[in-house]
Amino acid sequence: MALAELIWVVPLAPLVGVAALTLFGRRLGEPRSGQLATAAVGISFAASLVVLGGLLSLDGHERSVVVKLFSWVPIGDFSADLGFLVDPLSVTMILFITGVSALIHVYSIAYMHGDENYPRFFLYLNLFVFSMLLLVLGDNLLVTFLGWEGVGACSYLLISFWYGEEANAVAGKKAFITNRVGDFGFLLAMFFAFGAYGTLSYAGILEGHAANSTATAILLCLMLGAAGKSAQFPLYVWLPDAMAGPTPVSALIHAATMVTSGVYLLVRFSPLLEESSPWLGDVITGVALATAALAATIALAASDIKKVLAYSTISQLGFMFAAVGAGAYTAAIFHMVTHAFFKALLFLAAGSVIHGMGGQQDIRRYGGLARLMPVTTLTFGVGWLAIAGVPPFSGFWSKDEILAGAWGYNKVIWALLLLAALLTALYMSRLMFLTFFGERRWNADEADPHESPRLMTIPLIALAALAATAGVLNLPFSHGVEFLGRWLEPSLGHHSAEPGFGGGTKWVLAAAAIVAAAAGLLAAWAIYLRGRVPPEKIERRVFARAWGYDDAVSNFVGGPGKGLFSALARFDASVVDGAVKQVAALPRRAGGLLRRVQNGLVRRYALALAAGAVALMIYFLVRAGL
Repeated sequence: MALAELIWVVPLAPLVGVAALTLFGRRLGEPRSGQLATAAVGISFAASLVVLGGLLSLDGHERSVVVKLFSWVPIGDFSADLGFLVDPLSVTMILFITGVSALIHVYSIAYMHGDENYPRFFLYLNLFVFSMLLLVLGDNLLVTFLGWEGVGACSYLLISFWYGEEANAVAGKKAFITNRVGDFGFLLAMFFAFGAYGTLSYAGILEGHAANSTATAILLCLMLGAAGKSAQFPLYVWLPDAMAGPTPVSALIHAATMVTSGVYLLVRFSPLLEESSPWLGDVITGVALATAALAATIALAASDIKKVLAYSTISQLGFMFAAVGAGAYTAAIFHMVTHAFFKALLFLAAGSVIHGMGGQQDIRRYGGLARLMPVTTLTFGVGWLAIAGVPPFSGFWSKDEILAGAWGYNKVIWALLLLAALLTALYMSRLMFLTFFGERRWNADEADPHESPRLMTIPLIALAALAATAGVLNLPFSHGVEFLGRWLEPSLGHHSAEPGFGGGTKWVLAAAAIVAAAAGLLAAWAIYLRGRVPPEKIERRVFARAWGYDDAVSNFVGGPGKGLFSALARFDASVVDGAVKQVAALPRRAGGLLRRVQNGLVRRYALALAAGAVALMIYFLVRAGL
């Protein structure tokens, strides 16, 4: 069967690319090393399409297949296989991961032209894709955790790729360390799950039975892990600094790999979410709302083109988490897919602008680029309208589903998400207008704006087409056109919340979402193109300083926290490690004493035998005399 025969090709192809680039990358050089890496991901995408066909050939209730490669960790009562879970959810993930990643690889061939570490860059990209595929395909938490740590390591390598500049190296370390906090939660979740269910396989956990408190504890720990990888409050601080890496890395992290993993993990455990404490949904939505609103306000005042997009990702991830908390799991995945298309498009288009502007990233130094970069402007415009929620672009349909799910869950949450949607339209319109329209704010001596080469614009056009049309995946008009919802039903176990209202309410909610998007666009037009309102009215200093949260964290880590961490390190070295070392020292000391006796000298052994015989003789003589 094609499904069982080809699923292993999906992660294997980029892994082979990693091996080939490790051995021959320098010899291949530029551009062949990039072409090899791109071909590897292209093969992975083609295999994913074949797997999709194999899954579609099965009946709905049969669309969950575990493909075991080999027994990985058999220890006593515990065992974990290296196996893949092939179901609608994992196949949806691998399709957009490999498809979007392939386009980013094509773009990178031209974007990284002339870089002295060109082959190493593509090696890391292939490794990143492999790790993400392992994460979403694993049929148990241990395999998922292997991919989870893999994407964390790759993010460090790629964010700090240009480590010659200290800021880039620091950004990589910040991402790595922040994610370790979330990984601690993932580890605790695995311990709790094995203790409660006796297994780490998804089937064993989701089909098993445990106390409500145990399920809640597992999910709270997973939420901590998800908050780290998917940049939710309070662990979002690493993602804006991740812009230090090359722009294709930003696109890969934000669209196809790392930040989507937290949402995937929580959706995978949706049946367990239904069995947990009711207040857990409020916790998830509360964190999501705080993240979406906080990031949206910061984006209003950010001046770095990539950082505006980074904060927009954090905010959009907040929408996805809010959907998970509200039980609208299909809406969360739908928005994840559309977001992958338009966010990859926006980042790659931003890279095209940076390329044309000679490395300049400050949007206050742009303006009037539409005439000079028509393809970049048009494609960026599609991404702008999609993320702003303008119909009929894809972001409107997926965001509208989240808002509808929030309305059915809690009206206050819906209102706050609608406000965040308005802010999204405002800050993205600000970015669009300041970059491509209005007066020119750059000097000809400093920049010579020009359109990017075809290898960069072709992926932009492909992604623009997807961002414009992907809404057809799940239209809300009837159950017959909710293709993604019906496709995901076997994976979600029919747990995705259905709106408890009719079509009339849906139309009203859609109209409210359109009004919010229009209000944001018109406000930005009035401020940045017509000059009717001073920009300072919305670009508040507190927003530009990211509410002071990042500074507070940095000051704590570099100040009082440094002493605390040093004390913990000393405690670990003297008490924890000391206890272990003392246990190991006991047999070593006993062995030292025995070595003095067992010294290999025959005369001493003979003397010991004679002394023993004399001692025994004396003992028996004394006993006989008694």
